[in-house]
Amino acid sequence: MKKFFENSQKEIRLGQILTKHRHKRGITQEELAACMGVSKASVSKWETSTTYPDITLLPQLATFFDISIDELMGYEPQMTRDNIRRLYRQISQDFSSKPFEEVMAHCRELVRKYYSCMPLLFQIGSLYVNHCTFAASPEKTSAVLEEARLIFVRVREESDDMSLISQSVHLEALCLLQLGQPQEVLDLLSSCETIKLSSEPLTAAAWQMLGNPAEAKSILQAGIYQEMLTLVNLMVSYADLCTDDAVVFREAEARIQMLCKTFQLETLHPGIQMSVCITAARGYVLIGDKEHALDLLEQYADLASCQHHALVLHGDSYFSLLDHWLEQNLTLGNALPREDSVIRRCMTEAVTSLPEFASLFGDTRFQTIVRRLESCRKDKENGYETSDYEKNRSHNI
Repeated sequence: MKKFFENSQKEIRLGQILTKHRHKRGITQEELAACMGVSKASVSKWETSTTYPDITLLPQLATFFDISIDELMGYEPQMTRDNIRRLYRQISQDFSSKPFEEVMAHCRELVRKYYSCMPLLFQIGSLYVNHCTFAASPEKTSAVLEEARLIFVRVREESDDMSLISQSVHLEALCLLQLGQPQEVLDLLSSCETIKLSSEPLTAAAWQMLGNPAEAKSILQAGIYQEMLTLVNLMVSYADLCTDDAVVFREAEARIQMLCKTFQLETLHPGIQMSVCITAARGYVLIGDKEHALDLLEQYADLASCQHHALVLHGDSYFSLLDHWLEQNLTLGNALPREDSVIRRCMTEAVTSLPEFASLFGDTRFQTIVRRLESCRKDKENGYETSDYEKNRSHNI
């Protein structure tokens, strides 16, 4: 109980705020006491946080200083985007370095404190989804996913930000899918179906009319970038369903590769290119084309080994205005939702954990691929920029 009281005192800054506003008004403790109908000793105790005013006096005090009761108490129900960004990055790092339950306890404390801050709640839910596999058992992983789902339900029902609502619906559906509830996914998505219209051309036209072509170009670049990534993901999902027909699968996969090449995803967004490689490799194994699968897994390893710096979103010579847009419009800026070391660990697990690749375990090419991924991960954890394998490879070239 003592600890709870001490924490409450840290959260409630009424004494400091009263002192600040009284000095700003240029009045004494006696004058404030007279206005409130209390003794000077009471005001003194309020300002030193020895005691707090009677709850019925809070509206009167707030009105007197022309501030809200939240401001009077020092309560901050909303967190700024910059603070959310910093907090997300810190918690993401904590998940990779601290005990899972300790980090979860901290997250739950933040949810309780900022229960009305929908952007923060959404990011906490995202953290749960992206790190639930750190839980000690499948049952605990499912419990974390259910916890995340309930957070997204609250954001969906309480937020007035349509973009945030849309993203919450998507992640709520993802949680339901991972929890093995496909009918609930269909019910949720069918109830939220809307006609998808791209607003970027109209927004860009408006900025152009206002004499700001740079902003118009930035908005269109961001729209093209997002739609392109959406298209790639749709095509990957479709190809993944076509492994029952080798001809159709090969055609679908060839078209994906053409799209990736057109937008130079190997450098623009290596993470998406790697997802394409791993999914296509899985598909080729399923249709019995082992050599093509290994070719794609080698490409996957090349991409993983080439990531010398932090994995972040970024533009290129075509998307020349994207970096600024990412920084200004995304809560996490250019950062990915998982910490660098976690992503690199998952790069190896993606190859070794898929049951479809079990038939490749005895192949020397496959074993070399796994060793390269392990070497890349360990080098990054030890702070090296390039693995010994890649150094030797570059010298040979």
